[in-house]
Amino acid sequence: MTLRRAIALLLLIGGVAMQGCANVKPWERETLAEPAMQLDSNPTVSSCDDHIYFSREASKGGRGFGGGGCGCN
Repeated sequence: MTLRRAIALLLLIGGVAMQGCANVKPWERETLAEPAMQLDSNPTVSSCDDHIYFSREASKGGRGFGGGGCGCN
């Protein structure tokens, strides 16, 4: 009886996990590409903030790109 329950539980978990896999139609991608859905909703402001931060710190790097503190890299 416990083996049947374990198999049923695994099938239930697998079925629930498969519900999260959805195919996005090409015409639905427009909704997902809205600026509010982006990680960085305003890249111009972020760029200015990064410029100010790195100018103040006299260094380059720290946001996904390399560089040393002296700026020689």
